[in-house]
Amino acid sequence: MSVNLTKGQQISLNKSDGTALTAVRMGLGWQAAQRKGFLAKLAGTREIDLDASALLFAGGQLADVVFFQHLLSQDGSVRHLGDNLTGGAGAGSDDEVILVDLGRIPGHVDSVVFVVNSFTGQSFAEVQNAFCRLVDENSGQELARYTLSGGGAYTAQIMAALHRSNGGWQLKAIGEPADGRTFEDLLPAIAAHL
Repeated sequence: MSVNLTKGQQISLNKSDGTALTAVRMGLGWQAAQRKGFLAKLAGTREIDLDASALLFAGGQLADVVFFQHLLSQDGSVRHLGDNLTGGAGAGSDDEVILVDLGRIPGHVDSVVFVVNSFTGQSFAEVQNAFCRLVDENSGQELARYTLSGGGAYTAQIMAALHRSNGGWQLKAIGEPADGRTFEDLLPAIAAHL
């Protein structure tokens, strides 16, 4: 059973039997919203390229980043499975996936922040059925889901963060809208969540 996260909510990434998760998958799914008006129906939907990125921080400093142009972290603990340039057909499946091997993340890394950017520059008002979810990669069980709701005039979202705590990991839903086409544009806003 998944947990629908609300902004600011934290959950432990320990399994119900008390053992820690070893690998998680962040999935991002979306589809372009239908255009409105008579001529818009003829043109159909616009292609929208959302990008998922995972930023690894150590002591508040960016240590590594995994995104569509850098698919593997330096240590191999975080892997992006590839760029989707148009999103899905609204079936609810993951259009972009980032795999995180929690046991392989180096000890100096204390946070992993997941962000989504509209690389093509459309606002989230033009995106529908967008979600970010966290899945236990070993069992396939969905642990948490964050929904981009309400559209909005922003082009990015700081979705969630994993924080190392007492030898385990905590997931915090951030859900902060922002503007930017790439993860670099979000670094000042991310700093407040480390």
